[in-house]
Amino acid sequence: MEVIEIRPPRKKPEGKSRAFLLFSGGLDSALAGLVLIDAGVDVLPLTFKSPFFGYETALKMAERLDWPLIVVDITNEQLRIVEKPKYGYGKNLNPCIDCHAQMIKIACQLKDDYQVDFVATGEVLNERPKSQTRKALEIVAKESGCEEYLVRPLSAKLFPATKAEEKGLVDREKLLDISGRSRKRQIELAKKYGLTDFPSPAGGCLLTDPVFSARLRKLIKWRGHLFDKDIELVKYGRNFFESDYWIVVSRNEYETRMLEKIILDTDVRITTYEAPGPLTIVRFKESIDSEKMEKAVDIASLLTIRYSKLREKETASVSIKQASSEKLKTFSKDDWLPYLNESYMPQF
Repeated sequence: MEVIEIRPPRKKPEGKSRAFLLFSGGLDSALAGLVLIDAGVDVLPLTFKSPFFGYETALKMAERLDWPLIVVDITNEQLRIVEKPKYGYGKNLNPCIDCHAQMIKIACQLKDDYQVDFVATGEVLNERPKSQTRKALEIVAKESGCEEYLVRPLSAKLFPATKAEEKGLVDREKLLDISGRSRKRQIELAKKYGLTDFPSPAGGCLLTDPVFSARLRKLIKWRGHLFDKDIELVKYGRNFFESDYWIVVSRNEYETRMLEKIILDTDVRITTYEAPGPLTIVRFKESIDSEKMEKAVDIASLLTIRYSKLREKETASVSIKQASSEKLKTFSKDDWLPYLNESYMPQF
């Protein structure tokens, strides 16, 4: 876990309570912060980053509202949760209940470092069918270990008062009772506060994306667990998984540029030699022997040719690099013809 003060917090005002606001930059979390400010609370937005989501939306909204912003990198914590969530996944590979509980727990752990009195979120009762039901929100509060000092400003009046409210850290009468999937009341509040052009409620977590989730499931099965560097690779290209190796072939110039940034010294890098083509990366399991490695590189080379204009020629050469070594290898059309059939190797 790494804490980064993107927009450093101001000095805590005397006589005011301070709240960490779990802040995505979306409408609900922005409104939760504005409601707290109206209630006389000093708000300190806290957002998170991992291989599955960034903090760009939160930063844009923080700049717009002139709020500070603290970012916490929770990559390692996220990987462990995604591998085995206690409360399961949503529609795809999103462990939202475990994830929300983890974020609140981390916020609670950082409270003393920033003179924070309680933690607030933008959660709305029954807005989401799995992660924001009453039962789910109660589980999140309990699992976070921060139950007594957790406030949900938009739906607070629909729950029993927490210790934070009972101690007068926030005036409960100024909190709200929003419930359900309709965003009518949020839109009205947005108009009141002059908020326009806010992000859609879909969010930006890759774990909610069905295509990425399918790739990630395959990656977990292939590797047995998750590495952050593997996740960066699985985001791009055509992915081919075999028992001992994994091949990724870029689909366009953008993916080629992105893959160039994440190649490891242990990876093999393959490009076409005579004409422009895709960038291919081969990543191996540690247990693979040299004979299987050579076969994997040949297959990756043929896939590289298959997805280039060189497939129309009678022969084609590729450049094969690993660490400081490089060699050229030439293949004939008969070698890559079988790979012209998309079903020859399943891709993700």
